[in-house]
Amino acid sequence: MKNFLEKIDYKNIPHHVAIIMDGNGRWAEKRGKIRTFGHKKAIKSIKETLNGCKELGIPYITLYVFSSENWNRPKKEIDNLMYLFYTNSKNYLEEIHEKNIKIITIGEIERFSKMIQKELLFFVKKTKNNTSGTLILALSYSGREEILRATKNIAEKVCNGTFSLKDINFSFFKNHLYTKDLPDVDLIIRTSGEYRISNFLLWQSAYAELYFTNILWPDFRKKDFFEAIINYQKRKRRFGNIE
Repeated sequence: MKNFLEKIDYKNIPHHVAIIMDGNGRWAEKRGKIRTFGHKKAIKSIKETLNGCKELGIPYITLYVFSSENWNRPKKEIDNLMYLFYTNSKNYLEEIHEKNIKIITIGEIERFSKMIQKELLFFVKKTKNNTSGTLILALSYSGREEILRATKNIAEKVCNGTFSLKDINFSFFKNHLYTKDLPDVDLIIRTSGEYRISNFLLWQSAYAELYFTNILWPDFRKKDFFEAIINYQKRKRRFGNIE
């Protein structure tokens, strides 16, 4: 671990990292277990990654916990996931609070059960004044749906005369997104060897660096996170410019 830390440039730390935590089901199936077993084992990977963020001073991290498309999975898997989430969320979210980390949720939280909604809202409120970092949980999230939702909200305001077309610019549009108070993403990490962003933070990641690894998410550890950061620091970000 020390070798990784020595390679990190602390003057070039990404401000916002987003992670597509992929491979839980395949990890479990390789071991002859049900897919939910992989989701359960994924918690350690989340803890190690958050610890890595705190060590490096990364202020924002977004985790793609559950996409809108995930609702299309077999009912039994979804039921198991919801049970796992509810039974583990209280203790784990309390741990995050003890680390002085603020919790934010994005997505259609209303699609979850009332019990899960209540738990999430409780910790969002409880951690709102925490200052050691911000954890954004993308739950029932879709990048396309977020953009469509913002477009509808803006159209409604234009139609009722609250704003006019000339008021609409990038900043105005951003203020209608779930992430209106958050910085754009600097680095997206995806595990499991898949090379796509799967409808994740489409607007926010316009100039994000992409890092893909073959490691399945339950095997992802802090050293793997540091390796992604080191890779990111080797890149020259131009944001469309020549230099």
